Amino acid sequence: MPDLGLDVLRKGKNFARLMGGLWVALKISLIAVAVSVPMGILLGIVMTWKNPAARILTRLYLEFIRVMPQLVLLFLMFFGTTRGFGWNLSGETASVIVFSLWGTAEMGDLVRGALISIPKHQYESAEALGFSRAGIFLYIILPQTARRLIPLSINLITRMIKTTSLVLMIGVVEVLKVAQQIIEANRMSSPNAAFGIYLTVLILYFLACWPISLLAKYLEKRWV
Repeated sequence: MPDLGLDVLRKGKNFARLMGGLWVALKISLIAVAVSVPMGILLGIVMTWKNPAARILTRLYLEFIRVMPQLVLLFLMFFGTTRGFGWNLSGETASVIVFSLWGTAEMGDLVRGALISIPKHQYESAEALGFSRAGIFLYIILPQTARRLIPLSINLITRMIKTTSLVLMIGVVEVLKVAQQIIEANRMSSPNAAFGIYLTVLILYFLACWPISLLAKYLEKRWV
């Protein structure tokens, strides 16, 4: 049997530390999701307005967040603003802010795309049937938009969970940082620990994201 280095997980509280690091990553991503989903919905609605100023401002925000790598945004928020403005931000707080800004931009673009994909004749038919603007949005546009958004938004949420691995670069002790610490502490006694530890991290991320994918499939089958 090859030595996969899994024996390191049984030493002391190593596995419990990994689970604690996973919770930190999930906490950052879930808070960011809770902020970015409603804010992204509002942003997406604003992006469909015909007002030129609203379109220009929302497009600039979207393109800035989309073009800038998440790691650069993390460095800018944690190192740049703390020194430039004298803020006392923790690594977790800076991570939540960055992922919320990123998630809002991405969610907003998804909502915009879903809204403009609804054919115009559906609006016109609803008006001909006597629906109010609120009724058209609530009973006709919103259900169709939700169906279009389910797979896309679930993909965004899983991406946010996986991308939290970048926060170790600003000193946040999440699951990947804990994995590195365990590998370094056992480098002499367990030289193959890296494979087993990183394999465990991979499985933990899979178990965290898999139920979300199952929920998306369930909702798609139920609503279609």
